[in-house]
Amino acid sequence: MGRRSRKRSLTPPAAPGEPRPAPAAPAGAPPAAPATLRRRARSADRPPAPWGSFPLGELTTLAGIVVLVVGFAGSNARLLAVGFGLVGLSATELAAREHFAGFRSHSALLGLILGFVAGVILVVAGAPRTAQIGVAAAVFVAGFVLLRRAFQRRTGGLGFRA
Repeated sequence: MGRRSRKRSLTPPAAPGEPRPAPAAPAGAPPAAPATLRRRARSADRPPAPWGSFPLGELTTLAGIVVLVVGFAGSNARLLAVGFGLVGLSATELAAREHFAGFRSHSALLGLILGFVAGVILVVAGAPRTAQIGVAAAVFVAGFVLLRRAFQRRTGGLGFRA
């Protein structure tokens, strides 16, 4: 005997003139959460850029990629550094804007960027290698914890949002 292609309804079909009852929520389904407590962020809730609809972030990323390609083709370390800097700047701006608006949590990425900047400053200052690594790691951990708390305050208790 073959299977039916459609599931059968537990309620009998309504007569042509009668209104159909509204479907009830399943017994085990949680109530609908308010917009601030949703785990999944909608693309429509994305925070707008401060400069409006001008695609500055996308153009900065494109310029960084072009400079990276030129630097790689010409074996020029300075152009490679500038290209990575432009792409990193664009990514950092977007991550910070989304994080502090409560759209998506980027605590780890922003904490890593803070630790990287602290490490670069210590390398330029000529600090010993163990101090560079220790301070950069401490700045990363402290930045991660503080950024996570800031996101939780912004979203009403959510630790992350996908």
